[in-house]
Amino acid sequence: MSLKATILGCGNSTGVPAIGNYWGKCDPNEPKNRRFRCSLAVESEETTIIVDTGADLRHQTTLFDIIKIDGVFYTHHHSDHTHGIDDLRSLFFRNDRTSIPCYGGAKTMHDIMQRFDFMFKGGNNAHFYPIILTAHPFDNNQYGNLQCFKDISYIPFEMDHGTCTTVGYRFKDLSYCVDMKSMDDKVIECVKGSRIWIVDGAGYHDSDHTVHADLETLYRYNDIIGAQEVYVMSLSPFRDYQTLKKELPEGFYPAYDGLTFTL
Repeated sequence: MSLKATILGCGNSTGVPAIGNYWGKCDPNEPKNRRFRCSLAVESEETTIIVDTGADLRHQTTLFDIIKIDGVFYTHHHSDHTHGIDDLRSLFFRNDRTSIPCYGGAKTMHDIMQRFDFMFKGGNNAHFYPIILTAHPFDNNQYGNLQCFKDISYIPFEMDHGTCTTVGYRFKDLSYCVDMKSMDDKVIECVKGSRIWIVDGAGYHDSDHTVHADLETLYRYNDIIGAQEVYVMSLSPFRDYQTLKKELPEGFYPAYDGLTFTL
């Protein structure tokens, strides 16, 4: 069974353009510089998973024609990866009022459930304010091991994001590693052999970046991982698509919104 994966957004926490129509060093005439906040969709014929629900979720699902979401996989709790969560209500009411399961690290799910408790607990009037989401925190023995969500298999793994721990995911021969500063040997072993590696490179040339990987770190990791195609994510208004494309070595590419893969 083949899967379709789509990058719904590859931008950093501000998106591009940032608020105030700020393009930084990005050419506004280059369509691939227009970036939503980071998210990924993985689809089989029967099932649709999205990774993260950033503030651009409504625009992403509309633009890329996602009419149902069967499950949400979270990388971490930061606002640029979670604050579109309320838009899942619309899909709930249009799809037989079936609650949507959400997966992620235990601390991430605890934080999201506290901040958006109305989505997980409902309100006084169950008809108008039903339970929209159900939480499914990963336990430690799930990391690094093959799991299944309906007909889609995946491997979750934990990564270092400097100030917190994030969860990356492997779907068949695609690995998704956003946001992260570094990966230990266990994570590299999970990602090793991927044909496609979508990865955080927001550190750019700053090897001392607090929370994001720099490009040199990605080059070293891929010497071991061996991905044929590496797509750099979390791109800010200072990362012009064409400029970065010329700079990156063979096999490395800037990601862009709407990029699709068959797995």
